[in-house]
Amino acid sequence: MKTKKIGFIAGILVALIIHFLPLQGIEPAGQTCLALTLMTVVWWATQVAQSGYVGGIYLILLIVLGVAEPELVFKSWTGSTMYLIIGAYLIASAVKDSGLGERIAYAFIIKFVRSYRGILISIFVLTFIMSILIPHPWPRAFLIMSVMAVVVKSAKMPKEDAVKVGFTVFAASVPVSLIFLTGDSIINPLAVANSGVDLDWLGWFKVMGLPAIVASVLTLLLILVLFKPSKELEINLDEVKEKQNSLGPLSTLEKRTAVWLVIAIVLWATDSIHGINIGWVTLGVAMFMSMPVIGEVLTAKSWGEVPVHVLIFLTSAMTIGTVGGATGMNEWLAKTILPSTIPNNPLVLAAFIALIAMIIHMFMGSVIAVMGVAIPALMAFTSPMGINPLVTTLIVYTAVAIHYILPFHHLNMLVGQGEENGMYTQKETIRLGIPLTVVVFIVTVLVEIPWWKLLGML
Repeated sequence: MKTKKIGFIAGILVALIIHFLPLQGIEPAGQTCLALTLMTVVWWATQVAQSGYVGGIYLILLIVLGVAEPELVFKSWTGSTMYLIIGAYLIASAVKDSGLGERIAYAFIIKFVRSYRGILISIFVLTFIMSILIPHPWPRAFLIMSVMAVVVKSAKMPKEDAVKVGFTVFAASVPVSLIFLTGDSIINPLAVANSGVDLDWLGWFKVMGLPAIVASVLTLLLILVLFKPSKELEINLDEVKEKQNSLGPLSTLEKRTAVWLVIAIVLWATDSIHGINIGWVTLGVAMFMSMPVIGEVLTAKSWGEVPVHVLIFLTSAMTIGTVGGATGMNEWLAKTILPSTIPNNPLVLAAFIALIAMIIHMFMGSVIAVMGVAIPALMAFTSPMGINPLVTTLIVYTAVAIHYILPFHHLNMLVGQGEENGMYTQKETIRLGIPLTVVVFIVTVLVEIPWWKLLGML
């Protein structure tokens, strides 16, 4: 509570100092926007209140203080991104509540898993499979965690090894979520929206699939090296089969969920053919899943799975870039903070952008907030070179979306921390997070740049 109070006061002081400083080369609206943005960032970093409340205050102050009109502040709601997120939460809820996801996970475990190493590998493979079916990393991770809890129990796994398994579940959700556009229905579409470039489902996979797969494999290898078992395990598959059998035969609810999932996946993969935006596809499938005769999968209670605070938080994070661009804040930040000379070598430039993004991320914590601040500024920085804005955006995105040191640096890791969730603590996160810094540079510099050159993006 003391930290929250200090953060609250510090945020206000930062805003006042920035507002009254005699800054050169920035318009009054841009300076006020900068003051409110930094106040919000301080509040997010110190967690003075739930992120949605903090974001809500930011949105209100932008309007009340005349920084921007409501139409600009809430511009994100006039596109498809927010509705994709709503639809994704509802679909994820249907897969989880119907039991279909759990059934698939048990079937996979019984067929392929026989050792501790096999458990860790299976977590990554299951996360990949589920990332196609459940378009949000948190319900995926908790679903896989519930299955792994049965595996841990059947193997009579020591507590220290159980913690490693729990940690792997949530650590796997970080890089694997980058493979498909719907792998993380929040930050992936947000990255595309920030770039200003249209990118469909297959387009995302073509551009980000290989780098994300490499990041996933490297993360898995790090975990296998850093988190070795204390003893060899012997899994009691009979107990796992018993849990699978308790689900009973495939229910009507699961069958309907599976049908609508197939429809969603086909429409996601063919959006470049039918021309319907992936956001409207996702929301539309969710809505039809509630209809009588053809659906009855989602109910009135399912709306409770859509967290309003996350939507407000996302709106505020996206608004930072939108209003920052309109008021000149982004351009001023790029000119003031970033160096005047730009590295001509694309490999050096990628390393530079990744480094700047990670440094900002270490202080701000939130992946979404960093994207809102760093992407517009770095796009303004690289635009004189004629760099494709999608390249700049995705380097920033990759750097902050697969990297963390502490749990608060990535919500996927934060939600799994604790005895009642993934069982791990800050210690495990730091142990993997430090070497992940090297992975960021390998992926952004040695994988993405050559790959994007091959695709003609550079």
